[in-house]
Amino acid sequence: MKRVGLTLDAAGREAEIHPMYDVLVGATEVERATAMHWNVAGDELGIVHYVEGDIETFREHLERIPEVLDYALAPAGSDAFYAYVRDATTEPLRELIDAVSRSPVVVVPPVEYGDGVVSCTVFGPAAEIQTALDDVPEPVEATVTAVGGMTAVPGVLESVLTDRQREALEAALSLGYYAVPREASHEDVAEEIGCAPSTAAEHLRKGESRVIRSALAEPPSRRGGRR
Repeated sequence: MKRVGLTLDAAGREAEIHPMYDVLVGATEVERATAMHWNVAGDELGIVHYVEGDIETFREHLERIPEVLDYALAPAGSDAFYAYVRDATTEPLRELIDAVSRSPVVVVPPVEYGDGVVSCTVFGPAAEIQTALDDVPEPVEATVTAVGGMTAVPGVLESVLTDRQREALEAALSLGYYAVPREASHEDVAEEIGCAPSTAAEHLRKGESRVIRSALAEPPSRRGGRR
């Protein structure tokens, strides 16, 4: 099984795939967009996006696109918003979706739009991933940017840490424990999270070990269990 990071680049021909693809990748008013959740039902596609940009200009784009069947926008702070978009798919978009849906390959959210390309992560059998890449239709070109194992899949690393290990690591980072030169001690971390210095040191040591093993795709030891 492999985790593969990909970029999808249509080289300025995104509108040939779908008008919304063109807006998300190429519109100057969209600084960054992330597809968080999606579902395909027949010839329709529903996606929830997080978008950084101008909400009213984005609304104008949606109103002009015939393939947009419905939408809802909700502000998410300054110059950011959530967007639910229900699209009618086009033939090229269906071909792109089918490249994955015909196989057991899983697309792992989020999918990022930015810098003229789409970036995503897929997970599954190596041979099936290669078949899906071979089926990506023109004008989209898929480029592999990273290869790893299950622990490199977004969201998996978080599950490796216990709550207290995560709390200790976050406190250590904010206090400057990992700064060069070091600005805090494990005693400072202990005071921040309300435990004995020896306990804080243990949380840091085990948490650091799990993070490093996960980053290197090496499974953590089962000895000693999770605390």
